[in-house]
Amino acid sequence: MELGVYTFGDVVRDPRTGTTVSPRQRLADLLEEVELAEQVGLDVFGVGEHHRQDYAVSAPAVVLAAAAARTERIRLTSAVTVLSSEDPVRVFQQYATIDLISGGRAEVMAGRGSFIESFPLFGYDLDDYDELFAEKLELLLELRERTRVTWSGRHRAALVDQPVLPRPDQDPLPLWVAVGGNPQSVVRAGALGLPLALAIIGGEPARFAPLAELHRRAAAQYGHGPLPVSVNSMGFVADTSQAADDVFYPTYAEVMDALGRERGWGPMSRDQFAGLTGLHGALVVGSPQQVVEKLLFQHEVFGHQRFLMQTSMGAVPHAEAMRSIELLGTEVAPVVRAEVAGRTAATA
Repeated sequence: MELGVYTFGDVVRDPRTGTTVSPRQRLADLLEEVELAEQVGLDVFGVGEHHRQDYAVSAPAVVLAAAAARTERIRLTSAVTVLSSEDPVRVFQQYATIDLISGGRAEVMAGRGSFIESFPLFGYDLDDYDELFAEKLELLLELRERTRVTWSGRHRAALVDQPVLPRPDQDPLPLWVAVGGNPQSVVRAGALGLPLALAIIGGEPARFAPLAELHRRAAAQYGHGPLPVSVNSMGFVADTSQAADDVFYPTYAEVMDALGRERGWGPMSRDQFAGLTGLHGALVVGSPQQVVEKLLFQHEVFGHQRFLMQTSMGAVPHAEAMRSIELLGTEVAPVVRAEVAGRTAATA
């Protein structure tokens, strides 16, 4: 199994100190996190896209290009590219360029997005939410397939035998579809032969298992072989379970409460947090041994090939986020990889 981390470059108030890190400092910290993730042997680093004051990253391709110049091995992915409000031509060109800079390590994780700010920002109608994604995904696949493209749709100017350059090192450029629970998107990914990334941020992960199975069935129905599945969750690793809770709970609650005020749910309690960090909950938080246990339990549920952890969430201090990445790479990943490899060999 591949293991990695992802971030949105959060710039929110630290509830313990009342201070907020600057976007400049947050991006400098982010690049240090990428370098450390590679040094400790993690496989993937992802950078998300948001257009809000509480996140420093609105242009993940720029950040990933900087990361590509500072690393040699780790794979670099968007997490996610909000394809509904992006131009697929520019997405392809940007990630093809990252692929060339990195020597063939770029990926695109395309999603519809959990926030809506990008739609008015780039002149799109939210009523076209799903149609925009479907059409632009179709064009992005065309761009991966051939250098000269002829294409037409409702939401973008047509292309007539238009060359789209540069071409990436990888052929094709890896493309994942990220979903937060929409069955239609899951079926679309399987039918198109695309890997699936399940964003699990609340509730019990097991309730997402039918979506992974739906993806497998759709892939088989349309003649595709087994396709990778990734589980993407919030999490944090510390030397002890108490230390993990003490660091992660305040900032997690701060972020969830802010979202709750926007979306109409109540404040996060310590008891709710404890339920989410338990074996059957969505948060992967604890000591290395606890995180190993939870990841292996989830592998029994999903049989997935990749796990990405959002660890530098909210106002988690940079030093603590770095320690979490170090523990994930040095103490969690080797055990999980060995156990999953043994399970795979036993069933082969």
